[in-house]
Amino acid sequence: MRFNKLFKIRNLIAVLAIGFMAAGASVSAQDSTAAASATETSAASPVTAPVTDAADMDAFASELVKVSESATSDDASTLAAADEVVDNSTLYKTAAYYTILFLLVCIFLAIIGKILRVYELTREIQGKEGALNWNTIQGGIFIAFLVLGLYGTYWTYDVWGYVVTGESASVHGDRIDSMMLTTVAITTLVFVITQILLFWFIFKYRGSTVRKAYYYPHNNAIERLWTIVPAFVLTILVVFGFFTWRSITNPPEADQKAALSVEVTGEQFKWNVRYAGADNELGVRNYKLTTPTNTLGIDYADKKSWDDRLGPEIVLPVNKPVRVTINSKDVLHSFYMPEFRVQMNAVPGMPTYFQFTPKLTTEEMREKKGNPAFDYVLLCAKICGSGHYNMQYKVKVVSEQEYNEWITKQPLFFNDDVKKEMQQKVASSVKEVAVDNKLALNN
Repeated sequence: MRFNKLFKIRNLIAVLAIGFMAAGASVSAQDSTAAASATETSAASPVTAPVTDAADMDAFASELVKVSESATSDDASTLAAADEVVDNSTLYKTAAYYTILFLLVCIFLAIIGKILRVYELTREIQGKEGALNWNTIQGGIFIAFLVLGLYGTYWTYDVWGYVVTGESASVHGDRIDSMMLTTVAITTLVFVITQILLFWFIFKYRGSTVRKAYYYPHNNAIERLWTIVPAFVLTILVVFGFFTWRSITNPPEADQKAALSVEVTGEQFKWNVRYAGADNELGVRNYKLTTPTNTLGIDYADKKSWDDRLGPEIVLPVNKPVRVTINSKDVLHSFYMPEFRVQMNAVPGMPTYFQFTPKLTTEEMREKKGNPAFDYVLLCAKICGSGHYNMQYKVKVVSEQEYNEWITKQPLFFNDDVKKEMQQKVASSVKEVAVDNKLALNN
């Protein structure tokens, strides 16, 4: 009873789906007919008064020529409009169309399955063996999926492998690439072996009426094998990654002092770059000092900040270590330069650091990639808000001489506007002190 009810519901859905498609086709045809009739109406010649004498014949002839020319141009526009109306393939590419198409395919497959099931039951009632061995068919499907899956794995490595295997633009990037390739090679090997074994065992030991399954409850040796071996391999990979990351993020103190000091501060939705001056030391910051002219809250009472320079773009010297101090003014951001294998979170109220050495200039990377328009870029790898996609900052790697020429041309943070603001603050504070002294004397 339930089967019959369900079958009737499926038939009803199929009829409704076909009806919807037919209605859509008729509406489209009506739209085409209406458009064609409209163009034909616009192309029709105007009604002219009858010619009564020979004097009007010349005027009538000239009017007839104009009408003929107008009709010719209208015919061309009508043909163009007809071509536009006929090309309505995009009208059918809607969500409703594909939903109905999917339902029809599902219904068709369900009906075919029911027909095959009825056929099998009929043969069983007649005492005949099933014409189709579903265990063998399903085993073959599993083997087909194995082949397709392994080919898909090869295809992804072949097409998207450059994301991992592209040459690094920094010295430490070679170590990260080596670690990643080692990990990918081991996991890929394990993946291929386990998938082949899994699908082959499904096919080889598929259900059969001439074979009885063997009950194999437990084996301590196998349990130890597949527990200890993966644990050992994973431990090696984790330790390898830990020491690689530690060697990158914890350089010796002498190397930290010798590196070029740059500060990058993220905010919604841009990056602010500050270069240390000749002393290679950045001035301290205090968020309480933030003003329209001092957006980073730099404490200009610290003389180290007087020679700090503003960077409209990030320009770095090649083969020289760079130590980046990373900050955030509002929410979590992520300082990410993919070609340099550099990524570190920008955390509000807590500066983080990343030190690296560029090894390829922008021009050298353009030649290697064969792309004269290539540029390094700084991105935000955190979804920090609606304008997250705008947090892109150009990065340029040049020779040390080019860098020295560029940095001397960049403006100072401690400019005339800041100096005037500080003088006004000093003057106002002096007045406040004088007023307080007068009040104290009067009391």
